[in-house]
Parts: sequence; C-alpha cells; structure tokens
Amino acid sequence: MRFKGLDLNLLVAFNVLMETRSVSRAAEQLNLSQPAMSAALGRLRDYFGDDLLVLQGKRMFPTPYAESLVPMVQDTLRRIDALITTTTSFDPATSQRVFRLIASDYITAAVIAPLSRRLAHVAPGIRLEAVLPSDGSADLIAQGAFDLLITPEEFINPGQPAELLFEERHVIVGWNGNPVFSGEVTLEEVLRAGHVGIQMGNQRTSAFADSIMEKLGHFRRMDMTASSFTVVPWLVIETNRLALMHERLARCMALMFPLAIAPIPFPFPVMREMMQFNHARSADEGLAWLREQLRRDSALD
Repeated sequence: MRFKGLDLNLLVAFNVLMETRSVSRAAEQLNLSQPAMSAALGRLRDYFGDDLLVLQGKRMFPTPYAESLVPMVQDTLRRIDALITTTTSFDPATSQRVFRLIASDYITAAVIAPLSRRLAHVAPGIRLEAVLPSDGSADLIAQGAFDLLITPEEFINPGQPAELLFEERHVIVGWNGNPVFSGEVTLEEVLRAGHVGIQMGNQRTSAFADSIMEKLGHFRRMDMTASSFTVVPWLVIETNRLALMHERLARCMALMFPLAIAPIPFPFPVMREMMQFNHARSADEGLAWLREQLRRDSALD
C-alpha cells in the first residue's frame, strides 16, 4: 500500500534497519533476501533524499536525518498496530496472536506458567513470549516493542497506563531441615542467620524485600546474592540460610523443593505488582483479555 508515494511496508524495513544497523541482519529478521533488503534501503534513500545509513569502517551508522525519523516512524507503526488490534474482533479460542511480556522469573514461575498450561486448552493458538526485565523495560513499553510489563509499582513509567495485578506478601523461606523452623521464627533468629539476597540488572538493584529490610534497619549477613528469584531454593536447601521470598513463589517452590515457610515476624509492607502497557493499546480487546487471565491465575486460594 502506498501513501503519498511511499510504500508503507518500507517503514517496517526502515525501523528494522535502524535497530540492527545492518542490511544482512535486517534481511534475516524480516525473512527477506539480502538483495531485497538492499533494494528496500535504496528506495528509502530515494524517497527521503538522504543516505539514512552510511558505512564507517566495518559498521553502518544512521545519519542525523535518519535518527530524527526514528521516533516518528516507531510512533506510526505503534498506531497502525493499535488500529489493527483494536478493530479486529478477538476470539481467544481461535486467535493466533503472540503476546510479548516483560516479567521476572518469579512472575513467570508463579503466574505465567500456570496461565500457559491453562491456555493450552482454552486458547491453543495463543503464544506467550516472556523476557526478563532490564534497566530499559519501561522504555520498551513506551516504544510499543512489548505488550505488557509486569513489575513492582516503583518501577513503572508514570507516562503510561498501569493497573494493579495483585498485592504480594513476603515470607521467610529455608530448608525444612533448618532447626530455626522447629518453632516460631523470631526477628533475632532472622537477623542472626546468613541470608540469600537478590540483585537485579546491570545496576545490581536490590529486590523489593531486600531494599525494605535495609530501610527498616534490619541488617543481615548476606552469604550469597543471585540475580534470579527461582534459584533461591537451590541456595538454601541443606544449609541454615534464610531468604525473603514472595508468598506466591514460595508456595510454588515448596511443591518441588524441601522448603519450610514462615511468616515474617515483624510488620512488613505488601508489594504492589503492576501491569503496564502502552497508551495506544488501551482499547486492545486482546490485551484486556490477557490482563484478566493474568489476574485469574495470580489469585491466591
């Protein structure tokens, strides 16, 4: 389709070229031959009257004009995508849609995995792609690159809509052979024990529970730190280490590991887990359906 002389398919090619900065990688991503991708770049250069990508050494770099076009092209593609998903009737039983999610391994294990098992029966054509959060997760939602970000409230972008998924309590977990679980776990025992903590991303950001402990002034000996919530059971079993864990994940992990679970023996705030999406997807019937399914599978008995 052409609009004012421009083949709109070229906007997709432009976007991928700007992301990859490589004709060969762009061709691979779009399932085109390299000559076809080179021809697309040539047509873009002719239309805009600019080189767009120039070779410097062994790498290609966007021209300043191309850089100025990137946000406008991305916004245009987001709006077209929103138009398509909004005006197409969504039927989960027959839909072949792919939903792209950004979620921690905790959310994937405790919520997305049960949902995926249920969808295999009620919506067999729907696919879920989940990637771990990064320092740029909120930007990926703002760019429309992903459908949904599931993250604690303090990490959402105030410029995009967000909804509460659930409120999460934290618990103390450890090996079920740890003598500390023979009775009621006390604050003194928690602070005396060695702990496993979580630090995430390139900035090594402390997880919600660990940062709250610091704010409360409850300083612990950290025997180990990891970047994944789901490896914690491996690091506490057959030791006297403890860890603070989301209640939903603790229940899930206790089905597979010899874990003991105890309440935190002092006042501890709940964590508000949010779902954030691009404002252009606000009327997306399919995304609204997915958010409701996530709420259903995150409910505690």
